[in-house]
Amino acid sequence: MTKPPIRLLVVDDSAYNRRNIADVFATYDEVEVVGKAADGEEALRLASLLKPDVITLDLEMPRMDGFTFLRILMSRQPTPVIVVSSYSQKENVFKALELGALDFVAKPTAQIAPDATDLRDQILEKVLLVRQLRSNLTPPPPMSRRQVSGAFTSDGRPMGVDSTSMRAATAYIAPKHVVAIASSTGGPSALLEIFGKVPASSTAGIVVAQHMPDKFTRTFAERLDRRGAVRTSEAVDGDRLGKLTGFVCPGRQCMEVAQNGVELRINVGAPKPEDRYVPSADRLLKSVAQAVGARAIGVVLTGMGDDGVEGARAIRDAGGLVIAEAQETAVVYGMPGAAVRAGIPQKVLPLPQIADFIASLG
Repeated sequence: MTKPPIRLLVVDDSAYNRRNIADVFATYDEVEVVGKAADGEEALRLASLLKPDVITLDLEMPRMDGFTFLRILMSRQPTPVIVVSSYSQKENVFKALELGALDFVAKPTAQIAPDATDLRDQILEKVLLVRQLRSNLTPPPPMSRRQVSGAFTSDGRPMGVDSTSMRAATAYIAPKHVVAIASSTGGPSALLEIFGKVPASSTAGIVVAQHMPDKFTRTFAERLDRRGAVRTSEAVDGDRLGKLTGFVCPGRQCMEVAQNGVELRINVGAPKPEDRYVPSADRLLKSVAQAVGARAIGVVLTGMGDDGVEGARAIRDAGGLVIAEAQETAVVYGMPGAAVRAGIPQKVLPLPQIADFIASLG
């Protein structure tokens, strides 16, 4: 039986962009553009009237901006939303993800050129992804700092953690465990929840391969750094991975962890021909297995595809622990589902329990 087309609502204050986004699907029978809106107020009215399956959203709009639209939409009528935003609006993109947006597509400029083939392909891919979402998708409410772990200082650190002394600390202490996380669609919000729960007493180090454009990984790492006690940054070749430190692999590159004497070092470099995904979770997890063996903890979170399966297998074979996110919380069950079908994870847990487990590592 043929599935009905995905019903799409396009929201952008630029008539030019609305037309170009709609043109992406003009010859694609799987998607039907059911409406176009120029601002948030019109978009809310059309969303209520048309009941779209997915919405593409520009954040900068008159009358009612994308953030207000997202807050109201998610409280009234939770719907998958794909943000289409320029590179200059990085912080806004992550704010939108925390408000419940599913994913984002980055456009180089404010206007979408009709010959921007790569951008058009990305929009098509993200919209078609809606078919893979769990049926009971309800975007989580944004977490306040107080919800994460109580009171915070003005610079975003938990109370009792002196950010100045943390930055100034130079003595290297090796992590007792290395947590290597693989994530894609739905990953940013999941990672924010995990990093927000890790206490200042943790002795773990965390490395992340999140599928994300290169101009956004630094901003995302900074957001994770502000979330809690883990000192997190976009990885640079030669960084030291110590306790309570976290690194996000830069977009369009791959990251590995290597033993260097008594230290663990981060290696960052160009992808290899065999890397099917970039950043490559498989490559990162395999390197962690080799570097720390039984001290490795591999975590496969929400995402499309099967990146991380072979890396998770390497961690398990090395005596480490592998955790996959349960289908009930994974926005897209592709990556964790592939690991589960391969029989690799020792634990399959919903996201809150994964966060609690990582937070409990002594």
